[in-house]
Amino acid sequence: MEELKARGKKREGRHGDTWDPFQLNPVGAEKETKRRCFQLAQYLVAVLVGMAVITSAVIAKGSLLVLSTMSSPHSRRPANEKQFYMLMLVFCLVFPNFLVFLKSLWRVAFKSFVQPNMKTMSFICAVECLVSLGTSILVLIVMPQFDVLTNLFISGGVCIVSAILQIVYRLQRETWKIIFPICSLTLTLTGYCLLGVDYMVRVSSHVDNQSDDCYIYIGLGIFASILVSICWWENPLQATNSMQKKLAELDGFRDFVFVISSILRIIVIGGVYLLYYAVIKNEDDGGIIWSDFNLDDGVVLKIGLVLLFMQAFFSAASHWFGVVACKIHAVRMSFALPVCCTGPAILLLGLVLFLTQAQKLDGTAHANMTEFCGSLSSVVAENETAIILELTRSICRTSLASYYFQWPFSMLVLEGACMWLGFVSCTYYVWKIKVQRIERTSQLFVRRLYESAFIDLSLLLNTKMKVARAQNEESQDDIQNCVIYLCATMWHETYDEMLKILTSMFRLDRYRGDPKQEHKDCFDFECHIYVDDAFMTEKETGRRLVNSYVDDLIQVVIEVYRVFTNKEPDDVSIIEAPYGGRLMFVMPEGNMLYVHLKDKALIRNKKRWSQIMYLYYLLGWKGYIVKNPKKISRQNNPLRASLVSLDGEAYLLPQEDNDNKRRFISDDHTYILALDGDTDFQPKAVILLVDRLRMYYSVGAACGRIHPTGMGPMVWYQKFEYAVGHWLQKTAEHVFGSVLCSPGCFSLFRGTALMDDNVLKRYTTTASRASEYVQYDQGEDRWLCTLLLQQGWRVEYNAASDAYTNSPQEFKEFYNQRRRWGPSTLANTLDLLHSGLETVKRNSSISRLYIFYQMFTVGSSILGPASVTLMIAGAFQFVFKIEGTISIIIASVPPVFYIIVCFVTKSNTQITIAAIMSVLYAFLMTASFFSIIGDMVMQGTFLTPTGVFLVSMTIMYLVTALLHPEEFGMIIYGLMYFICIPSGYLLLTIYSLVNMHIVSWGTRETNKGEGAVKKNTNLLCDKNCKLCCWDMRLQVTQETENLMIQQITGQIAQQAPPLAITNQETTQQAAAKTEPQDKVDKRMEADLDVSGAKTPDSSSSDEPDRKPVIRFQDPSSDSSDENDDKQSSISRSMYSDDDDVDDFNELEDAEEFPISDWVEPVKEEFLKKLTYANMKRNLQEQIRYALRNKNEDETCEELVALLTDVLNRELSGDGPEDVQSESRLEELRHALESQARHYLRSAKMDRLLKRVKRAIDKTLTAPQVQKLDEGEHDFWDKLIERYLKPIVETKAHQEEVTRELKSLRNKAVFLYFIVNILWVVATFFLQAIGNDIISIKIPKYVPGKNTTGEFLKVEPLSLMFLLSFAVLLLVQFLAMLYHRVYTLIHVVSYRSTEKDYKAIDDDEEPGMILENIMSNKIDTDDDVVM
Repeated sequence: MEELKARGKKREGRHGDTWDPFQLNPVGAEKETKRRCFQLAQYLVAVLVGMAVITSAVIAKGSLLVLSTMSSPHSRRPANEKQFYMLMLVFCLVFPNFLVFLKSLWRVAFKSFVQPNMKTMSFICAVECLVSLGTSILVLIVMPQFDVLTNLFISGGVCIVSAILQIVYRLQRETWKIIFPICSLTLTLTGYCLLGVDYMVRVSSHVDNQSDDCYIYIGLGIFASILVSICWWENPLQATNSMQKKLAELDGFRDFVFVISSILRIIVIGGVYLLYYAVIKNEDDGGIIWSDFNLDDGVVLKIGLVLLFMQAFFSAASHWFGVVACKIHAVRMSFALPVCCTGPAILLLGLVLFLTQAQKLDGTAHANMTEFCGSLSSVVAENETAIILELTRSICRTSLASYYFQWPFSMLVLEGACMWLGFVSCTYYVWKIKVQRIERTSQLFVRRLYESAFIDLSLLLNTKMKVARAQNEESQDDIQNCVIYLCATMWHETYDEMLKILTSMFRLDRYRGDPKQEHKDCFDFECHIYVDDAFMTEKETGRRLVNSYVDDLIQVVIEVYRVFTNKEPDDVSIIEAPYGGRLMFVMPEGNMLYVHLKDKALIRNKKRWSQIMYLYYLLGWKGYIVKNPKKISRQNNPLRASLVSLDGEAYLLPQEDNDNKRRFISDDHTYILALDGDTDFQPKAVILLVDRLRMYYSVGAACGRIHPTGMGPMVWYQKFEYAVGHWLQKTAEHVFGSVLCSPGCFSLFRGTALMDDNVLKRYTTTASRASEYVQYDQGEDRWLCTLLLQQGWRVEYNAASDAYTNSPQEFKEFYNQRRRWGPSTLANTLDLLHSGLETVKRNSSISRLYIFYQMFTVGSSILGPASVTLMIAGAFQFVFKIEGTISIIIASVPPVFYIIVCFVTKSNTQITIAAIMSVLYAFLMTASFFSIIGDMVMQGTFLTPTGVFLVSMTIMYLVTALLHPEEFGMIIYGLMYFICIPSGYLLLTIYSLVNMHIVSWGTRETNKGEGAVKKNTNLLCDKNCKLCCWDMRLQVTQETENLMIQQITGQIAQQAPPLAITNQETTQQAAAKTEPQDKVDKRMEADLDVSGAKTPDSSSSDEPDRKPVIRFQDPSSDSSDENDDKQSSISRSMYSDDDDVDDFNELEDAEEFPISDWVEPVKEEFLKKLTYANMKRNLQEQIRYALRNKNEDETCEELVALLTDVLNRELSGDGPEDVQSESRLEELRHALESQARHYLRSAKMDRLLKRVKRAIDKTLTAPQVQKLDEGEHDFWDKLIERYLKPIVETKAHQEEVTRELKSLRNKAVFLYFIVNILWVVATFFLQAIGNDIISIKIPKYVPGKNTTGEFLKVEPLSLMFLLSFAVLLLVQFLAMLYHRVYTLIHVVSYRSTEKDYKAIDDDEEPGMILENIMSNKIDTDDDVVM
């Protein structure tokens, strides 16, 4: 309700100034706000992860202590049980090494690796063996000799080497903080001393008959702890600047080394176990008795295996949850605190169990502690009670059971306190560490391996003291600033489609540039829109004008600007360029928007050439001038090119040019966001993609989740198709290797990746052969990604980065789109497979197994038509009860018929027939679906190959949809997808291959902007038919010019002869024109008014070749120089708050240069800003924005009222739609500035005068016509000449290309379909031979029974293909599960750093506050030397 009232109030304000107050309000134009539900979910996830960390750590460590107690020589359990529990301890130590072996082997297999030199590998393996030796001695030999409390405390000593290295290398930023590692070392040594004193008292007081050999085990324990502490030797060393680069070299071959070292660690563990218990110990003294491994007691076996599972599984879970806690930015609450509390939590839990359970033991005395412990010797317990009994006996082995004095027990307590405080003080830096939004595990932790026996200490000591960053960054802790170029290519988009992309860009401008907001993402950006085919030739006059698509785009920019700011665009520049023209806008928050208008007569059109155009311009030219700043010549108006965001105002940077910001940004952090002209996205989607490239240097491109939009059956089909493709296929590619295609509608590319050898240079290749036309021009996005992959770059997929784009809604448009995509996809995939071995060597993300996976998927897609044909044959069998051989013949007839149709008829006819056949197939698939269900009901079981496959696929898709809750509705379209399988995988494949020789775009081919519209006449037949959901038009015509349209346009031409336009006439024309309602009426009225407003100086109509001439100067300044005060130049009043602005006034003398015919009509659209209604609204908003601090609200509103009265008084005689002349604007400026100066001086607020003048200047500034800089003009000339010159093909060359394309088509069709025919024929003959001879017999199962005695006979080929397809889907499903987990982590981490909108302080001066670029500076440990 409040929102409705607010909109109504704004509308009433507009209605007071104009009769047309109505405006569009695009979806998503409202300001983004943090949703409270997401904040609560974030905290809930952090709490749950923290609880999972401490719970799993307590269970893991507690299980180890129980196993150690049960296997102790002092235990009262039988020898065979103790031997079994000791074996479980061995497996507990082996399990994490086995996991690391599997993971490293998987990475070596699926990713490429660098083989290390023998010296490095030997050193690392020696260290790992020493660590494994220490772990084995401590856990397998020492701990069974001690009581459970000592075992709990003694593990704290494994931090001793880390503390020593911190002291030696003095890694603390602040000198006094060296006290932490010193305290850690002191406390640890004190703990060891207390341990020795405690056992000395036990021996002297004969507690539990303690013998003197305990001193040997104490020494072994200290020695083993020191060996274990070597495990984290890298952590202190990598924090030093001198060793960091050397240690970083280990990351390249760490996987290969871990494969070897994990095996060696397992061997050492086994060797220590066998050496001690089989060689040193004899059978009577606790040695191995091999016959005792045959356990007859199932309870003991169960207890041992459960303890092993709990220790192994929960130690791995604790490690994983600890990693998750760090990645979601809950380091303190969910990681450091739970891990530090693990030891005290185990102690507390043990105390509770001792007090509650020990008293329940039968036969114990409870008079005092000594009697209680003494009575335990006669207690016998079995099953789970035995664990409580043994733990109680272990506690009674301490000084608590002493008959003389029990005060030495306090030394044991002090030992535990010292050990715990020692490792907490050693890892104090963990409490202050901060991480970036998304981090790799290798950047958070030193080692991939965790020590399960010391899981809590392992997690803390393994956490890096300093999070490593990219090598090229000066500060390792600061997030690197980056620049993003948003590049949208337009090709005949509609008004609504343009509205989506412009709204998205303005949302990003508001997200990035608003100075009132606390910004946590360090990036700058520019928006570039490249409009293909932007010009038309007016046939009556021969003038080259922008077409109606550009007119729509201009109206969209103005409309979106109004929605976001409630005013007209402030700064607009019109520039002629060698490729056509350019419109330059300063967006509301100061970021730049460029619209490049391409003339296909001057430069190549279509998407790939637009991409080459902006890649060379943004990466080549702008990168060159950044590296060579002296090469930049001062432009005629340098201020316009150097506008940047500074408190929402247009300011001049000290570098004098906006592009100079790139001096401080490397090409590695220069990103290109490729967009389509109809893409809709949120700022969050861009930031999530930036995260992928910012954190992973090897990532050359990243794409998001593309959502097709629209209505109708074809869109429903594509919704599910896109969903399944992203849910399963793209996630599998991301997990197992690299994404093969990053769609051009929403993808982020790294500058250095595009600039790499054999990428951008080869991307400029002009197709000359048939295969090149298919691969290069039909799917340019996939080809660009193929080039990146072949050069070693990785392409990733981020499922949380959502973008929406229009999809084909008509059957014809859909088929033509896929006609381009299908062959291009196959060609690029085959190209990648052909260079597979070389790509594997270069690309660390692609392995031979991944190449095999892609070969399998390509083979499955090639056999798609045959598989669908056989599926249809099965449908005939189910529905019509036809024999298998006959059903195959019948099912093969429609595809053969359609192949013939595609070869002999035109494209439109092929699509019409495909639409009819698709409907018939849909009926058949529907009948087949219900027949399969009916057959399962009749059979009484679904355990048939078809039934199992259908049910399992349904369950899998349902689970997949549930794991994508925001997209769960897509599952509804699954039925539509199912019944359209024959159309999408059979008919469409045939249509794509047979029409491979057609290389036209196929979509958006209309050009409504041309001067004359061609229409078919002499129609023999012209009927519109409707078949179900498809609209079809049947015509038999001869194309001629439409005389009616020709007469209309001819009349317009007679009424408006071509005129040369002067500046004075421009103002008169703009003043006479009203808001555009109808295109034809607008042109007629404008031309009539122009002819009536002719001045003696204007050109006559018989001089059409004479170009208009414009003087390049500030249009807001008076042409006379009599009054310098009135001549408020842009550089003085708009771009600087300082008085010292003389440098900016050194502009070149005004020069005259001819302008093209298209410039003035475009300028007239923006001159409407100078009407009374628009100026009034603009002035009010500009003043409010300039004086937006809370302590200036009263002054602001009073000034707005005063200046509005001045405007009303000065323009009382003008209409609301009249455009003001330059002289009138100067009078207004003088009046407004005088009133503002008088008011501010009387209010003693002179400091606000400059800001108010700036607001007045921006209100009265007219659009400018500029001349392109000579250097850039030369760049465009050479670029066009070298790469983008329009292709002019001779008729002979076109015929040759057509012949080659048809020859390629014939070969592809033959090879493609011969494979499918062989598959169908093989199945046919297997059917003909009979299931009794060649078949696989599968027992028939019925629910509730074992078997029915009957057998299902399945053909080997069908079963093999079915199983292969099921395995492929299962692999993709598992990859999806893995990908969903890490997507969730990324989303939660984003929400924790999401931008927060906060107002600036009252005492802050607008115009003096820079955007907090480094507010997201990621500090790691404050106390670690950088």
